[in-house]
Amino acid sequence: MRSTKSIIFAVIAIVVISWLGYTFWLAYQPKAERFQGQIEAQQYLISSKVPGRIDQVLVKKGDEVQQGQQIFTLLSPEIEAKLAQAKAAEGAAGAMADQAKTGARSQEIAAAQDQWRKAKAASSLMEKTYRRVQNLYQDGVVAEQKRDEAYTQWQASLYTERAAYQMFQMAQEGARDETKRAAQAQQQQAAGAVAEVEAYVADTKVSSWHDGEVSDIFLHSGELAPQGFPVVTIIDMKDAWAIFHIREDKLKQFKQGLTISVSIPALGRESYPFIVTHIAVMGDFATWRTTDSSQGFDMRTFEVEARPVKPIADLRVGMSVLLDSQGE
Repeated sequence: MRSTKSIIFAVIAIVVISWLGYTFWLAYQPKAERFQGQIEAQQYLISSKVPGRIDQVLVKKGDEVQQGQQIFTLLSPEIEAKLAQAKAAEGAAGAMADQAKTGARSQEIAAAQDQWRKAKAASSLMEKTYRRVQNLYQDGVVAEQKRDEAYTQWQASLYTERAAYQMFQMAQEGARDETKRAAQAQQQQAAGAVAEVEAYVADTKVSSWHDGEVSDIFLHSGELAPQGFPVVTIIDMKDAWAIFHIREDKLKQFKQGLTISVSIPALGRESYPFIVTHIAVMGDFATWRTTDSSQGFDMRTFEVEARPVKPIADLRVGMSVLLDSQGE
């Protein structure tokens, strides 16, 4: 009986000693450290290159949009007026180019020809007049002054005839090649101005360049939208990642390309594999932490990005991400 009690006491003592030893062992084991981050996703700001008044916003928060889907429209009478001006200038430049290419009208050519014939007839008459006066001068009937005047009038009529003939040839040939090229270039310049304004008109109907979900709407129908001001924000949850802010003394636990297992409380207890894709130091503001002053060493904070190995259903921006790591 006594031996049985001794055995029981011995067993109890062993159990108590073992429990105390295990408790002390656990107390001196490095404790697990928890890092907390949050989910971020790629964000796109949908804006217009031209200012105007919002006509319609064709989406609402939470809508799934596809690339090329129209998001909002603008009213801009100023751009429409500029388009009308540009088209009028293009028409004028085109008419000038056609005129330079076609040349003078048939009536203009006929008029220049008649002027030449008129000058030619006058020149022929002045030549006959001069020869008569020359004969009279040789017979001593008229003075030398009269002969010289007749000669001068004849020469002047010859120059007039030549000038009229040159004008007739110019009318036949049409505009110079340089003039034609200049008119064509002006037409192209006007067409470019029209294309530019038409591009602005097209930008009053703004479409999405990406797939995603509408997360915010900043302006509504009737409000003025400045140039480049975001009207709608779209996020792409297919391009999401987790961000952790890690002190540099813990940074050695995060290597680029390392696969880590994290939990997302909002989605339950399941663990999700993430890959560390980017590590960068944060700005100087509020990222310093003093260690032992005798060592003269202040620790900085680094931003660590990790992307999910595969898409995660129901993942949302702002969800907390927890990572348990064994301290050292």
